[in-house]
Amino acid sequence: MELRTLFDINNINNDFRIIESSVKINPSRSPFIKERIDVIYTGNDLQDILQKVKELKVGACTFKVIYVKSADFNQAKKMSFEDRRKIEREIGLHIDGEPDLIGPNRLFGILRIDEKWVFGEYTKNDASWLRHQRKPNSYSTALSTRVARSVVNIAVPNPVGTKAIDPCCGIGTVLVEALSMGIDIVGSDRNYLIVPGVRENLAYFGLEGEVTVRDMNKITEKYDVAIIDMPYNLCSVLPDADKLNMLQSARRFSSKLVVITIEEIDDILLEAGFIITDRAIAKKGTFSRHVIVCE
Repeated sequence: MELRTLFDINNINNDFRIIESSVKINPSRSPFIKERIDVIYTGNDLQDILQKVKELKVGACTFKVIYVKSADFNQAKKMSFEDRRKIEREIGLHIDGEPDLIGPNRLFGILRIDEKWVFGEYTKNDASWLRHQRKPNSYSTALSTRVARSVVNIAVPNPVGTKAIDPCCGIGTVLVEALSMGIDIVGSDRNYLIVPGVRENLAYFGLEGEVTVRDMNKITEKYDVAIIDMPYNLCSVLPDADKLNMLQSARRFSSKLVVITIEEIDDILLEAGFIITDRAIAKKGTFSRHVIVCE
């Protein structure tokens, strides 16, 4: 669901490995995107690429060529390690510039998709979300950083001009992921004991964001999107009437809602005035969370 949202594509399924799109997404935004090639040249065979890269000028920059294995899964014969290194060397020798295998200024990728070859600028996911697992304060019931980052991308595929809110921010897992991606988001929670821990988590990663103590039912500002991880542990069991109040409040102050829940709340969402537009299930062992997009 995250990738469908980011790339605005409806027919992505679990069998894909490569997405061809004009939408330029930083691969580090998503736990599910490994790398990206910004296409410069395509060819019917490797010789086409070798001839075309002769035209490439890298100037004073150093470079490195990387063979991208992502598409080899559907090849009749996978490329061996030796053959991949040979292709990298061949292409490098045809580029007018200085190669540097240790600290290059520019990275280029070469990719084989069936009978087509693709060459271009290469960008790798920096897996920053993994580092966020080591925040000073955490709860066992909090979202994983991986799920939180994906939920943020589902909620805010295009951050430009989008104002977001996490009105039940808990320990701030969603806030850390959103702010680390430069998303305009504020957080709040009615539990005044938890807010100092949220602020400490943000500061630990050098992030700045507004986090306040307030009841979401009293929010008066308007937001483009809200992200709500519904309370569900033994200390936070809510009657349906309270859930409805929460969701009606979200309907009032946000145009879009992404809600995470372990319970079936479709009827409550509809009663609150939302229309469900997409959904997915995030599983961890036998534990499942429903991720529901509403407008």
